[in-house]
Amino acid sequence: MPQNKSAIKRVRQNKVRNEHNTARRSKMRTLVKKVLSETDKAKAETALKDAVSYLDRMSVKGIVHKNNAARTKARLTKHVNNL
Repeated sequence: MPQNKSAIKRVRQNKVRNEHNTARRSKMRTLVKKVLSETDKAKAETALKDAVSYLDRMSVKGIVHKNNAARTKARLTKHVNNL
């Protein structure tokens, strides 16, 4: 357990940030799965647009690495183009 005030505050901050990041990562994965589960190309394209936008935001905020986001976007785009 932390003993000094700054360490106690740091634990509180880390807990809150962890909850935020977990929720954001979960939403990101849900959007990716939505794109992959679509069979209709028009619906898949709209889902892709949302997923790409969200992936870009998460990479800027540091939730995922920029190369990870780029790789995921490329795979999703390839999937939608093959429909």
